[in-house]
Amino acid sequence: MQQPNDSATAAATTGARLVVDALVANGVERVFCVPGESYLAVLDALSDETAQIETVVCRHEAAAANMAEAIGKLTGKPGIALVTRGPGATHASIGVHTAFQDSTPMILLIGQVARDQMDREAFQEIDYRRMFGQMAKWVAQIDDARRVPEYLSHAFHVAMSGRPGPVVLALPEDMLSGAIPAAAAQPVAPPAQRVQASPSAAQMARLRELLAGAKKPFVIAGGHGWTAQACADFQRFIENWQLPVGLAFRFQDTLDNEHPNYAGDVGLGVNPALAKRIREADVLLALGPRLGESTTGGYTLFDIPKTKQTLIHVHQGAEELGRVYAADLPIVSGLAEIAALLAALPAPAQPAWSGAAAEAHAAWLDWRKPLPMPGDVQLGEVMQQLRARLPDDAIVTNGAGNYATWLHRHFAYRHFRSQLAPTSGAMGYGVPAAIAAKSLYPSRTVVALAGDGCFMMASSELATAMQYGLNVVFIVVNNAHYGTIRMHQERHYPNRVHGTQLTNPDFAAFAQSFGAHGEVVTTTAQFASALERALTAGKPALIEIRVPKEASTPAATLDQIREAGKKSRGE
Repeated sequence: MQQPNDSATAAATTGARLVVDALVANGVERVFCVPGESYLAVLDALSDETAQIETVVCRHEAAAANMAEAIGKLTGKPGIALVTRGPGATHASIGVHTAFQDSTPMILLIGQVARDQMDREAFQEIDYRRMFGQMAKWVAQIDDARRVPEYLSHAFHVAMSGRPGPVVLALPEDMLSGAIPAAAAQPVAPPAQRVQASPSAAQMARLRELLAGAKKPFVIAGGHGWTAQACADFQRFIENWQLPVGLAFRFQDTLDNEHPNYAGDVGLGVNPALAKRIREADVLLALGPRLGESTTGGYTLFDIPKTKQTLIHVHQGAEELGRVYAADLPIVSGLAEIAALLAALPAPAQPAWSGAAAEAHAAWLDWRKPLPMPGDVQLGEVMQQLRARLPDDAIVTNGAGNYATWLHRHFAYRHFRSQLAPTSGAMGYGVPAAIAAKSLYPSRTVVALAGDGCFMMASSELATAMQYGLNVVFIVVNNAHYGTIRMHQERHYPNRVHGTQLTNPDFAAFAQSFGAHGEVVTTTAQFASALERALTAGKPALIEIRVPKEASTPAATLDQIREAGKKSRGE
């Protein structure tokens, strides 16, 4: 069979060719995949575009989807993952779920069974509209190759508009490979443009009136959709207005954490002093976050549906405003659009809350001081050593687990888009996210922090890092159990440990088996030199940090959690 670009078939094209043309038109520079026979035609078309699109082959579809989601976080444009039908799609669903909860633009392309085999439960057949219906912004199947440009254009627009999120497109195998007259296909659409609303003049006037009349205002910023310019505009606004600022769960890179107006992160394990300040605020400006479970302390920071605070809630998606909290002033706006207006918003000459930002920042500096933990490794000090050594623009990734609480509490993010972590609480995210980040920014330092359980969910991607020469530093905190679940277990079922123990490999030796640099740290004093060797190894590197099970969180040991659990049960 002749290829579509042969002279004999110059007037013909394929669905696969049109898919790749649409990716090129939208400036896609890399796709992440695990190859499958259901979309071989797309792989073949990609082979003609290696100068424009890099195909990164992963070892598991969950990792491929997480890498695409990480690209969406870092660029604001959809990351692209390609997977095969059935098992490939189900594996990739974790990345789609993360993209949905994190409001990240992403497109998942799934090879599908041939059209004449559908609705027979053919080999690996799934109805993806039903499977992903509540997990994506839009799910569709392209049955007519002539309409590929239309579907792909719509996919990019949907992924980026309003509240960003994932789109899933199923691509029947025969639709991809079958030749059609080129003249019959729709023309390739121009690149998708970001579409966002802007606040009205009346809304900005009301916002200023509410803020200026406050005695104890507070700002919570975060969410997806920020740009470097928007962050600069936001910083100018909070400086002009002398406002204390908390950053939403896992959006700590929205403002330099060393900034004198920074009050800390508003997420899991929030500083009690910060939570008190937020509860006592009379005007709350929520700029970007959904105000979901993690950012509201399990929906306990604010009354539902009407908050005690006068609430100004700004979000990109109209459907999010009033979903849980009925704002006094709801504003649908892109963050770049409103930040530019806030930067120019006249501030009162002598605000009633003068000095509040400095007090809040001082409380954060006190909260950030490491507390002693069991064992010879003090993770709080390790996080501060990490901050001191890394350049400001280093990207630090993590998945889910108690180990990340030390990162959130003791590490200071200094640069926009330097934090990559899932608000969805998904394990196995940090490793593939770091690999994706390094592929996008090869000159930037990238560090992945993972627990032993979190790392093992994506450990095979060490091979991907080696294959593409992506010199990520992986830091694995090994406590030989699922620490977060064990914590909850001891809290609710004290002394009844079951199902949370782990048997682990020698992680340093594991890394070395791939050809990566690997070593073990068992004391705080060993970490700085180990980090230096990892950063200068000239290849992917792994540092295993061994800590005791008893070291559960920065604030409590397992024994303390167990005793509190007994007390709550009346034991």
